[in-house]
Amino acid sequence: MAKKKLKMQDNDDDGGAEEEEPDFSDPEDYVDDVTDEELLGDLLRQKPKETDGVESVIIVDGVPSVGPERLDKLTNVVRKIFKEFGAILNEYYPINKDGETKGYIFLEFKDRAAAEEAVRQKNNYKLDKQHTFLCNLFTDFDKYEHIPEQFVAPTPEPYKDLGNMSYYLLDENCFDQFSIIFDGGTTTAIYLNSVPEAVEVAKRERWTETYVRWSPRGTYLATFHGKGIALWGGEEFRQVQKFSHPGVQFIDFSPCEKYIVTFSPHVDQRSEEPQSIIIWDTRSGQKKRSFNAERPPLWPVFKWSNDDKYFARIGEDMLSVYETPSFGLLDKKSIKVMGIKDFSWSPTDNILAYWIAEEKDVPAKVSLISVPSREEVRTKNLFNVADCKMHWQKCGDYLCVKVARYAKARREKNEVKYSGIYYNFEIFHMREKGIPVDSLEIKENIQAFAWEPVSNKFGIISGELPSVCVTFFQVNKGLAPTELKKLEKRPCNNLFWSPQGQFVVLAGLRSMSGALEFIDTKDFQVMKSTEHFMATDIEWDPTGRYVASCVSWWGHKVDNAYWLWSFQGKMIKQQTVDKFCQLLWRPRPPPLLTQQDIKDIKKNMKKYSSQFEVQDKMRFSKASREIIEKRQKQMATFTEYRKSMIEKYQEDKEERLKLRSGQDTDTLTSNEKDFEEEIVEFLVKKDTTQVEE
Repeated sequence: MAKKKLKMQDNDDDGGAEEEEPDFSDPEDYVDDVTDEELLGDLLRQKPKETDGVESVIIVDGVPSVGPERLDKLTNVVRKIFKEFGAILNEYYPINKDGETKGYIFLEFKDRAAAEEAVRQKNNYKLDKQHTFLCNLFTDFDKYEHIPEQFVAPTPEPYKDLGNMSYYLLDENCFDQFSIIFDGGTTTAIYLNSVPEAVEVAKRERWTETYVRWSPRGTYLATFHGKGIALWGGEEFRQVQKFSHPGVQFIDFSPCEKYIVTFSPHVDQRSEEPQSIIIWDTRSGQKKRSFNAERPPLWPVFKWSNDDKYFARIGEDMLSVYETPSFGLLDKKSIKVMGIKDFSWSPTDNILAYWIAEEKDVPAKVSLISVPSREEVRTKNLFNVADCKMHWQKCGDYLCVKVARYAKARREKNEVKYSGIYYNFEIFHMREKGIPVDSLEIKENIQAFAWEPVSNKFGIISGELPSVCVTFFQVNKGLAPTELKKLEKRPCNNLFWSPQGQFVVLAGLRSMSGALEFIDTKDFQVMKSTEHFMATDIEWDPTGRYVASCVSWWGHKVDNAYWLWSFQGKMIKQQTVDKFCQLLWRPRPPPLLTQQDIKDIKKNMKKYSSQFEVQDKMRFSKASREIIEKRQKQMATFTEYRKSMIEKYQEDKEERLKLRSGQDTDTLTSNEKDFEEEIVEFLVKKDTTQVEE
């Protein structure tokens, strides 16, 4: 420290003598041990770094070399490819001495996260047959230039044991689980549907804020929260994954559970990065890709192929098919389909079915295309079409297109006017050569249609009250569908097939007061006709052994309950639950048995059923034994209590003699007693309850 002397004029009355400033200089041997970080930490942290401005820069190699005349076209293509990761702040195309680009470019995004996502998704992106993008972060070059000579193995992350996620499949009695939401949505519980009484597996308050969803194979339970989605699993239903998506209202799993799609319809669409729809990797929780939603939003936005390899969405005059795990457009382009209205995937094959609306003299059309080849395997032209609905049979053997057609057409002032609606069912035989198509015409209004999941039968509910009919048909090879049975005047508006086929429940839900009929379609015998008044939902368990009828608080504010039935219509349990909202059975993964194995089991069902009958008797005997033991224990407790009271009564005998002037009333008969018993009644408590009108 430099030595300074300051002279000061003293203003006192002594005339202002001069004084010398004290010397604050450090000694010559002083060592300063105070660091700059301690003195100027806040400022030093704001000091510019060499990497500032380049962490959000990526280098893309493999870009075509073009001259000045094609540079604008190249930049537009590159911007289109990378714009999904946010705004590109800067771009630089190095040029050689001949004026052509050098085959690599620099792109700067708004932040490092956007740059990392661009590298992850677009590395090895195939632009065309000759050019494939190789993407790297700019900062990676410095990292790879300074690789240490001695290899140091990375520290492995500790294994996180999630437990046995499929433990519920190991139940020796093959009992299924189901979830219920009650108390107006505040309480969620999971039960094991054991015999004779269901056993509670888990129960939590505020487990979800709206409703719950099981994944398609039953591995996960999804709950909804203001900040996103949580997945639960394992024997204790611990949280195994969470996805941050504020305002999420809908989710959809891919069929194999590899991916989950979340949808928040009220997010700001003006942001640079899409926020409405996000696709996540289910196991890692990693965000794979995001999309904007259409206005008004439709759900589900994406439909998945059966093997999770592809997903697709419909756009204006186009069908966009994406592939995983790149999550890019298949062949980098959408399928142009003018007038497309709807589409659907086969549940077992990578085949897409879509229909095109009628326009002027061009008829409507249903087309089947194979993915990824995009080869059109079958088409069917349709006329006077008002609407189409596609229904796949679960095994993928058949596709039924329900076509609503105008009955009459007339021309008025060069315009075609239609009146009346009738229905055609176009049935595609997917397993037969050439995919032949059968047609079935129904003149009445159609209320419901459903395939038998594992066979070639289907049911139709048609007509209006009081003449509602249920008709069952069978699809035949080389012949038109044949009518198997027609049930007249049935009070129903829905039909629900057992997941294993053969048995069906006809239900009159909501406005039809809950009439139920259990039917065996092998001989069309009505096994049971009954009612669950004001039922809102019907839910089959995955094995087809049990079915639940529900009165949800979300649909009806009184009589909220769920009733469990056997597949034959036998009442098993009537459970009234306060403000009951939802019941969902836990799904099971596809069986490992072949169709031949299943046929053999059905053929020898009597042999197996005898074994299960013995187990059922033992189970009920165990339940009876438990009840008897419980009653015996209660009786023993009462006997012990009675014995102690008798002993106390004997001990108090002297006191009684004194109170009764020495007279032993215990030995007198009722006629010999010279006193009367008096019963005194008095008010203990008064409750007032107000009855609402």
